[in-house]
This record gives sequence, structure tokens and C-alpha cells, in this order.
Amino acid sequence: MKSKESLTDFLQRVGKNLSEAGQFNVFPIQQVGNSVSSPHSRRDFYKISLITDAHGILSHADRSILIHGPALVFSNPMIPYSWERLSGSEEGYFCLFTEDFIDSHLKDGGLSRSPLFRVGGNPVLFPDEAVIDLLKTIYIRMEREIQSDYANKYDLLRSYMQIVMHESLKIDPPNGLYRPVTSAERISALFLELLEAQFPIPSQRHSMRFKNANEFATQLAIHTNHLNKVLKEATGKTTSEHIADRMIKEAKSLLRNSDWPISAIGYCLGFEHGANFNIFFKKQTGTSPRQFRKEPVSIS
Repeated sequence: MKSKESLTDFLQRVGKNLSEAGQFNVFPIQQVGNSVSSPHSRRDFYKISLITDAHGILSHADRSILIHGPALVFSNPMIPYSWERLSGSEEGYFCLFTEDFIDSHLKDGGLSRSPLFRVGGNPVLFPDEAVIDLLKTIYIRMEREIQSDYANKYDLLRSYMQIVMHESLKIDPPNGLYRPVTSAERISALFLELLEAQFPIPSQRHSMRFKNANEFATQLAIHTNHLNKVLKEATGKTTSEHIADRMIKEAKSLLRNSDWPISAIGYCLGFEHGANFNIFFKKQTGTSPRQFRKEPVSIS
């Protein structure tokens, strides 16, 4: 079973021509079939949906959100989500884009820090009629531009995306999206989901996106000390202990089940120098990665 749905997988599932797969795509919702539901899984791409009409439930991370009418939905590759229609059919537009499409300005500025995509942020907004009309015009322009021969069309598409995001940030977030759990439980659940979302590492070209407590705390929009305190109270382990435990689990799996060089495994887990990975692994397990790989697999 695949851990994530790729952009090509998605296009194939909704009946689009695979030749249309690229770093950026935009479609009317009506063109992608009329299925009642979509699977609860992570995707390896971002998605911004402008829904002009729909009635259903979006399950997103630790919450379920009723959508009945116009809405904006922001989907993050790190968060699993699904859709269940309650009545009628969906109308509107959506754009899909990969990590490669994101330029340094979006990655380091508006996108990565935006509450629209951040874990624990506001993935669904309910714009008024004027905003819906404005955004619909932008999506129509994006749809037209993606078909054009203009040499710099992807720069223009990034600009359109930024307009969508800035207009979205002006909208007051809805209340009552979270299930009735404590703040500590919610933060712990989001952290563990964000940690687990990075595994398994699919190839030597991939690496952990968040490697330490500060990076996780930044993504969750809380202070590192608060994240440590919450996790310690809820789970008995600190942020660093959770990260180390999961890294060791992945390291053991790769050492046992792949022929990747040990240095490559270390790099994928955030160690630029093989010696540092060896020290970390031996401290956690009592043996070196090379020795662990040579040991016979015990069957109990």
C-alpha cells in the first residue's frame, strides 16, 4: 500500500490525461469525475480548492469540517484528508502544485509560514460572495494561462497563487473546527502525525523535512519549550526523544531492508557527515550501523 498519493496517481484516479501531469495544474472540479468520496490519505502535492458549491464533510487531520456552499480548502502534503459528499455535486476549481514548483520566495516566506498550510492552521475558509467572484476570476485566468505558450507563464501562475493566498489571509477563520479535546492533546496529536508523516523515506533523494524540536515547534506555531512540556506530560517523552526513537526505527528498517550505503541512510535522516550518524546510532542502540546490518535477523 502506498504511503502517499502522487500527483500522477491523483490525475489517474480522477480520469485526467497523464500527459497533463506537471509541477502545476489547474482544473474545474466538474472535469475530474463525480465520485461521492475520496480516500483518506496523504498526497505528495499541495492543493488549493475554490469550491463554489458543495455539501459534504472534509476530514482533515484531527477534525471533521462541514462544507455546505462556497469554501476555500488548503491541503498540505503532510496532512491526510478525505471528502465525503452528503448531497448534490461539487462545483468550482482547484490547483495542484508540487514542492518543485514553489520558488524560494514562496517557500521561505508566504507559504511555509502561512496558517493556510501549516499543521494546526485553518485549512478551510468561508469567503463572502465578493471574494468568491474575485477568486473565481483568478482561477479562470490560471486555467487559461496554463494552456498558453507564454514563456514565463509559471512565474505568472505563482503570482496568481500569491493573490489567492493573500486574499485568503484577509478572511476571518471560522470557529469550532477542532474536536473537543484539550490543547495539550491536540498539540501532541499534531506533532506525532507530523513526525510520522516523514516516513517511510522512499528513496535516497529524500530526507527528513523537520529534524529537531525547534523545526517542529516552528511548524506548529508554538514555542519549543511549550512543545517539550506538552509532550512530556502527555507521553512521558520529550520532543527530541520522540524524534530520536522514530529516526532509529527508520534507520534499522533501512539497514535491514535496503542496500543503501550507510552514509546515504544517515544523510536522509539529517546527518551531513557519516561519522555523526554512526555516533548517534551507537548511542541509541549500543552498536554501530555497520555491525547492526551484519547481525542476523532474529525471529521470535
